[in-house]
Amino acid sequence: MTGPKTNEGSTIVGERTGTRASVKFSRVSASKARRVLDLIRGKGVQEADDILRFVERDVAIVIRKLLTSAVANAEHNDNQVPDELYVSACFADEGATHKRMRPRARGRAGRINKRTCHITIIVSRMTDRMLELRRQQDVARPSSVRARRSAAAQQAARRERVARSRQAAAARRGETAEEHDHEQDEDLVDDEGETIDHDALDSDEGDEGVDGATEGDGDVEPEEEA
Repeated sequence: MTGPKTNEGSTIVGERTGTRASVKFSRVSASKARRVLDLIRGKGVQEADDILRFVERDVAIVIRKLLTSAVANAEHNDNQVPDELYVSACFADEGATHKRMRPRARGRAGRINKRTCHITIIVSRMTDRMLELRRQQDVARPSSVRARRSAAAQQAARRERVARSRQAAAARRGETAEEHDHEQDEDLVDDEGETIDHDALDSDEGDEGVDGATEGDGDVEPEEEA
């Protein structure tokens, strides 16, 4: 239940100041939800969203939607800046337990307890000290230099890289074509400057081999008759 408004537009919930969002009767036990809530308590909303994105638990999907709802409430209802919000409080309360029955041997029955819980997330604006520390961390981070580059500068650098790569590819294709043409035009030339036909050379070598074999056969002496 919500209380009165503060001067900064944040809603006071008991002793916790901030904007809240809650889901009732979520079909998960409170103990499982608390394990995930412990991961995002005190984190910035962007960091908490990144954590919930990679948590391998089904309840993380529900909590991530709830976090998005809390940030939307703070932005539209309390005029808060989403980038300056953090998870000031998050908790899970026990809900109603749905009792089911499983048949057992000899007419007995085993009880099945289907737990539910009420999950609540409260987001608040960071203090000036927290904002200053985050700015210092962003400046010290190496990737902040690339982040400060404008979109126009990034696009111009990309166009320049693409142009250089295309020119290099065209140069490589031209060199390959020139080498291929040079290999095709290059012929064997004799001492007198006349071009020698490779096919003729192959045929002459074959004829010489045949003549040599014939002459050798003629020189063989006939065998003596027995």
